[in-house]
Amino acid sequence: MENHPYTNALINETSPYLLQHAHNPVNWYPWGEEALDKAAKENKLIIISIGYSSCHWCHVMEHESFEDSVVAQLMNEHFICIKVDREERPDIDHIFMTAVHMMNQQGGWPLNCIALPDGKPIWGGTYFPKVQWMDALAQVNAYYTENPEKTRQYAMDLAKGIRENSIFQVETQLKSPDHKDIHQAVKKWSGQFDRNYGGQKGAPKFPIPTNLEFLLHYGYQYKDQKILNHVELTLTSMARGGIYDQAGGGFARYSVDPIWKVPHFEKMLYDNAQLIRLYSRAYQLFKNDTYRQVVEQSIEFIKREMRSQKGAFYSALDADSEGEEGKYYVWSKEELELLLEGDFDLFSEYYNINATGLWENNRYILYRTSDPEAFAVERGLDQEWFLQKIGIWNTLLLQSRSKRISPGLDDKSLTSWSSMMISALIQAYHALGDSNYLELATTSALLIREKLWTEEKILYRNYKEGRRSIPAFHIDYALYIEACLDLYSSTLEQEWLDLAIELTEVTMKQFYDPGTEMFNYSGEKSEILIANNVEIQDNVIPSSNSVMAHNLFRLGHILVKKEYIAHAGTMMNQMKGRFEQYPTGFSNWGKLIITQLNPYYEVAVVGSSAKSVVESLSLDYIPHSLVVGCISDNNLPLFQNRFESDKTRIFVCQGNVCQLPVEDPEDAKRIYHIK
Repeated sequence: MENHPYTNALINETSPYLLQHAHNPVNWYPWGEEALDKAAKENKLIIISIGYSSCHWCHVMEHESFEDSVVAQLMNEHFICIKVDREERPDIDHIFMTAVHMMNQQGGWPLNCIALPDGKPIWGGTYFPKVQWMDALAQVNAYYTENPEKTRQYAMDLAKGIRENSIFQVETQLKSPDHKDIHQAVKKWSGQFDRNYGGQKGAPKFPIPTNLEFLLHYGYQYKDQKILNHVELTLTSMARGGIYDQAGGGFARYSVDPIWKVPHFEKMLYDNAQLIRLYSRAYQLFKNDTYRQVVEQSIEFIKREMRSQKGAFYSALDADSEGEEGKYYVWSKEELELLLEGDFDLFSEYYNINATGLWENNRYILYRTSDPEAFAVERGLDQEWFLQKIGIWNTLLLQSRSKRISPGLDDKSLTSWSSMMISALIQAYHALGDSNYLELATTSALLIREKLWTEEKILYRNYKEGRRSIPAFHIDYALYIEACLDLYSSTLEQEWLDLAIELTEVTMKQFYDPGTEMFNYSGEKSEILIANNVEIQDNVIPSSNSVMAHNLFRLGHILVKKEYIAHAGTMMNQMKGRFEQYPTGFSNWGKLIITQLNPYYEVAVVGSSAKSVVESLSLDYIPHSLVVGCISDNNLPLFQNRFESDKTRIFVCQGNVCQLPVEDPEDAKRIYHIK
């Protein structure tokens, strides 16, 4: 067993990020009463250092400063030091990030703040080199010692500003959304499109799945071929690029260039979940084999590298291994020649082991400029033979790569991120018809229900090795409700609908603010901080309120519960103006606006063969419909008095007004497809 000269209070945590710092000479504490009480008792300022396990500059600052005994001595003598994993505690991260922005500093991670003994921030920034960090600590401590009243007043003013910043501003002048406004917003947005490689112009390039999901929905709904072409260009360019792990599947965080070639090599569960879902939906619409390959290979990656034997999904893989970014994923020409032998020339042509794929230190990123089918046709190769050849190459590369030291794994599970993966697997099941995906999704959803949902009706956010510690935030409830509704629509098992209803009722009780008709980020079971955030802006992960509005809309249609549909409409109307001003920041709201502006269909499949009929109906991309089914008599309004044992019928309804039932899925599709 390894001997460490230092061990601090983080040793008892489960977060890999906190455990990384457990043997620093800094006397770190996790966020909690012990540290805050100690600061108050000793009248010491608090250092709050926030990061996450796959954050490159967090590792750099740890190595330069937090592992240094001289720096540690200064920190320990004058401060109480607290480490926070921002992925576990986004509420804390939000407070201190807001504080740093209000100090006119640039935000980012590691986020390093100094607070009064009562936790109110007074100073902050991001990464600091060692000497600068020590100087800053000495100056802030000296100023506080000499000017305690001035410092306290500044902290109170800043805390007031944070609270005001966190208040949701209710729009008083509302007008109903209309098609023209949506078209204008999209036209303005399209001016930022990269016409050569997709995505937004410039670099770095982030996928932002919610934006692409919106554009896919918009392009389909309004038959806008230019928008659909942009989505196709983006998805195809990403699938060919270095941002996509060509050998092993899965996407990196972003690319540092405008052509999707050089990634920042960390892989996050939430990116991959949303991109698997997006490529599944794109496959439903475009039937592009590249998208199917991306979905299949990425799910294999998740199963292989980001899932426990019991079915929990892990959070992230580092960009670095052996202290070097990307080392695990890139190749030298010599390695590839040795590995591929007689296939090297064909391989290097396909994956650009040339000036196009060259990165740094004579290493190459696998980067494609065409799809396998087109590549084979251009060179007179049999397509099937070439696809098999790619499979053989990938197996060889993965076997060779597995002998390398792998990047660090953040093996905690978070309810919200896992829920996104559940929804992604269900979408892949709908698109590709592989029942294994539904099984993976069900296993994970059952694990959350069993380990993180208590008899007292409290959902927990985090899970690792049988331990949970943080009551869930609104985003966890919202995304798990969405996952349960997805499972219900796929399995037709009432228990998942019942759980979604129960979770929604708890969410209404714990998070709902009747004054704004929105949901607070932290609920009744959460710790009370300086301010409670109302999350409305869609980012890399959609906002908790936009997800919840979609859930209420969907549940309202399943249960024929008009108050839920009305509530979703009220929330959406508050966001219309914000969407028009800044569509890329409110794109999940934009999807709901489109849905409410256009005909929306409830498709109820009733009969003993309902599951196979639902599978058939779900093979296509039809975002303006809700498909549900039952295989026995059922009292839900959509199914009531409609079951007949000898036939399976499809009822296509709009606002619970139904057309005459049909038995052939193709006949049903003709009613509600957009042609």
